[in-house]
Amino acid sequence: MSLIVQKYGGSSVSDAQAVKRVAKRIAEARRAGNDLVVVVSAMGDTTDELLDLAAQVTPLPPQRELDILLTAGERISMALLAMAINNLGVKAKSFTGQQAGVITDAVHGRAHIVDVVPHRIRETIEKGQVAIVAGFQGVTAETNDVTTLGRGGSDTTAVALAAGLGADVCEIYTDVDGVFTADPRIVPTARKLERVTYEEMLELAASGAKVLALRSVEYARRYKVPIHVRSSFSTRPGTLVIEEEAMEQPIISGVAHDRSQAKITVVGVPDVPGKAAQIFQVVATAGANIDMIVQNVSAAKTGLTDISFTLPASDGTTATTALRGVQGEIGFESLQYDDTIGKLSLIGAGMKSHPGVSARLFGALSAAGINIEMISTSEIRISVVTRADSLDDAVRAVHTAFELDVESGEAVVYGGTGR
Repeated sequence: MSLIVQKYGGSSVSDAQAVKRVAKRIAEARRAGNDLVVVVSAMGDTTDELLDLAAQVTPLPPQRELDILLTAGERISMALLAMAINNLGVKAKSFTGQQAGVITDAVHGRAHIVDVVPHRIRETIEKGQVAIVAGFQGVTAETNDVTTLGRGGSDTTAVALAAGLGADVCEIYTDVDGVFTADPRIVPTARKLERVTYEEMLELAASGAKVLALRSVEYARRYKVPIHVRSSFSTRPGTLVIEEEAMEQPIISGVAHDRSQAKITVVGVPDVPGKAAQIFQVVATAGANIDMIVQNVSAAKTGLTDISFTLPASDGTTATTALRGVQGEIGFESLQYDDTIGKLSLIGAGMKSHPGVSARLFGALSAAGINIEMISTSEIRISVVTRADSLDDAVRAVHTAFELDVESGEAVVYGGTGR
């Protein structure tokens, strides 16, 4: 008998029929002798609909109240799924994040899990029942206020519960059959990976791959939780995300892309010690996360330089406003904001020991007529920034250049969101 934590995303429980289909899968797994804990997201686009509803009431909803509102979506899913499973003759009981013992810090909207105390979940499992848990949410230890974990929070809930319960595996069900070498919506000939390391999955998630939330992979690596990425629309084996590397590690695991970033260029910065530190301290204080940074060589005549960096487009207004507020203090000339960029990332643990990866990447982009604006690297990743309207062509060109295509497309997108 195995203890399995399963997570089903919004596309997997998008309507009543989808909920019944998931309930049947869970009931079959329970009848096979497995102990089950199931984490669910809100149905379909419920979270976005609730956000729109809040915006109709007030342009600036208090974050505490917004968290209470948004957790309603997952609570609807958990109750409906528990009902459907019970209807199939298998005992199931639903729990909110608070009832499941998910303890977070007090940062509303993007709280971090600080502890998991799953006493009621253990009791439910010991009674032979299926525990259904609302994802994306928790509760603060100090004030008992409800919090949400941010986008992808249900993935993190599932992995955290798997770690807290000592589960054998955490199965993340989505609308594709696993982790592919590229987004199958862009590259229909993408290949499904049988396994990928935590480090590679971290880079893929951080670089725009939507199949797993970044924080869930970080949590899995920290607590050594095996993740099995599968589709809720098929019974095919998926992709294992685990610690060890294969003896013959492929050079490249995948090509990820990200359209959600913007670029800020601080023009005419005095090229003296401390100015860059001032700029990035202002951005950090504004709560923006910086990704890539490039500083130009100082012009000899003026002693000025330009500093460019990328960040989530959702943080763009906040960061530019904060920088304009200290323009006189820092002494830069102007700001340029560009939200029409795209980031392509090539990821693979095998590139650590294989020369020529960069040359092949840039050669493929050159042959496709793709201009590169910024470059960033890590030990197992190379990222480049290009124009957003060239990104799809760039992904396909690089995917082909590294011989990642399969002869006939095996990638099937059952839902449409990748989550």
